[in-house]
Amino acid sequence: MEKTVDLLVIGAGAAGMSAALFGKLNNLDVLLCEKGTQVGGTTATSGGTVWAPGSHLSVKAGVPDDIEQARIFLKSVVGSRGGEHIRDAFLDSSPKMILDLDEKTSVKLNACLAHPDYVKNQPGEAFGGRALAPAEFDGSLLGADFKYVKPPRPEFMGLGGMMVNRNELNALLNPFSSGTNFMTTLKVVLPYFLSRLRFSRGTRLVMGNALVGSLFYNLKQQQVPVWLQSPLQELIYNNGEVVGAKILHDQKIVTVKARKGVVLATGGVGWNKQLRKQLFPQGLIEDSLSPKSNTGDGLSLAKQIGAQIDPSVDSSVLYFPCSIHTHKNGYKAIWPHIILDRAKPGVIAVNTDGKRFVNESDSYHDFCMAQIKSNQGKEKVVSYLICDHKSIQKYGLGFILPSAKKLNYYLREQYLFSADNLDDLAKKVGIHASQLKQTVDRYNSFAESGVDPDFHKGSGVMNRFNGDPEIQPNPCLGRIEQGPFYALPVTPMDCASSGGLAGDEFGRVLDDQNQPIKGLFACGNDLSSIFKGTYPGPGTTLGPGMVFAWRIAQFVSGKLNPHSSSISTSQLNSTQEHVSA
Repeated sequence: MEKTVDLLVIGAGAAGMSAALFGKLNNLDVLLCEKGTQVGGTTATSGGTVWAPGSHLSVKAGVPDDIEQARIFLKSVVGSRGGEHIRDAFLDSSPKMILDLDEKTSVKLNACLAHPDYVKNQPGEAFGGRALAPAEFDGSLLGADFKYVKPPRPEFMGLGGMMVNRNELNALLNPFSSGTNFMTTLKVVLPYFLSRLRFSRGTRLVMGNALVGSLFYNLKQQQVPVWLQSPLQELIYNNGEVVGAKILHDQKIVTVKARKGVVLATGGVGWNKQLRKQLFPQGLIEDSLSPKSNTGDGLSLAKQIGAQIDPSVDSSVLYFPCSIHTHKNGYKAIWPHIILDRAKPGVIAVNTDGKRFVNESDSYHDFCMAQIKSNQGKEKVVSYLICDHKSIQKYGLGFILPSAKKLNYYLREQYLFSADNLDDLAKKVGIHASQLKQTVDRYNSFAESGVDPDFHKGSGVMNRFNGDPEIQPNPCLGRIEQGPFYALPVTPMDCASSGGLAGDEFGRVLDDQNQPIKGLFACGNDLSSIFKGTYPGPGTTLGPGMVFAWRIAQFVSGKLNPHSSSISTSQLNSTQEHVSA
């Protein structure tokens, strides 16, 4: 069987769906193929934030972001790791992509008033406006196709299928503590029960699920064919050019010819054992936060025709520190420790030597990088979050939410461990006891002054943003003193891969001689990190993924070429002035 299109896109995460959507908006005949049974990929289970500097949405929200400040910030963060011309292309196209998305589709993003960049105390860093969050999306608009949207992980849905925004969590945990909390609870819960009359889960989508749902809806509106359960089998490579691919569809091999090119957006390394061994450090667990269908197909098949895996990234992995609760049926419930507990006063992280090794309020990726360094040479990378009873009651810890209502259950399940004193706690989990006591005593002394001379916890805007503003002089520092005491094992897990295919500023995949492979493009996690394995801010995988999806569509449509920029500084200023007016 054969089929011919202009653009063939492989992978239906945010990057792949964006490439297909922008291709269609440029009047291309597009086919989108997805290996799994549902669209969404890793995006569907993520926060969905898009790091997109200089957008008109930031101006509209009253927190205007400046491209030149973002450029200065990235120069400071990425340093001398290279790839500046590709980041310049990203910065030039970021505002235009967001403008096209806002004006030509119903995919809606909102500039966050407060969502700081992750690398603190850098020139050009932003507190708000640079990170964009998906607006809520009504999944019922998809009708029967709603079942094809990959749901969040079960542990992040309430009442068997209800999504909740981060700023609603406190209200739902304490619905009767105030009239505002009660009304918020009704606003979330009542529509959920109504939607369950027709659907297998709630149709009020937020965060990454909202982004996926709205992209999928727009693809359906634009009549872009989406083939599910249609994995990539082979890239068709003739005379130095990729001219199509072989796809397994409806249990038949279909040869899809692509006049303009093939776009790989299969999710990066994922569960591919060979690539993980090649690119990832030793000591990580085998589990991944990627969907099981992400098995490195794009990278592996591109390598077979001479594509280059970029060797220049600082880290081939972007990490979440995670705790794992294995259910009796074998299901592993995973809690990524992103913002809710590590930064809080009265919480520290120690290694098995009983020593702190990191600023606990730094970004999740930087936390894990320090964790790996601290465990260098050890068979397993693991550390422990330590807190006391007062802290776990007020802030929670992992699956133990504030008020600690299921604390005893998780203790019985040995998800976390407790003891009346620090010595017994250390012996229970295998931490050096006397060193742990010294570490806690030293940390407690910092709480009095509000200054952490060892790791500077609470020293930056982002640090303090995730702390407790009621605690002064430092919202991230508080004493650990009221037993029982608790220890929760956490380990780094890959939330995305940053080591991917080497590419140029148009998303073209490069060979071992750094030359573009004609007809082959990559975006999302299949394309090597434009930030060279650093993690500048919230959404720094989705932002570049969608921007390079836009650039690929523009390039194959003839609207971008090596001698033109996507948007000039004067055009950008004109756009922002128009929005302000």
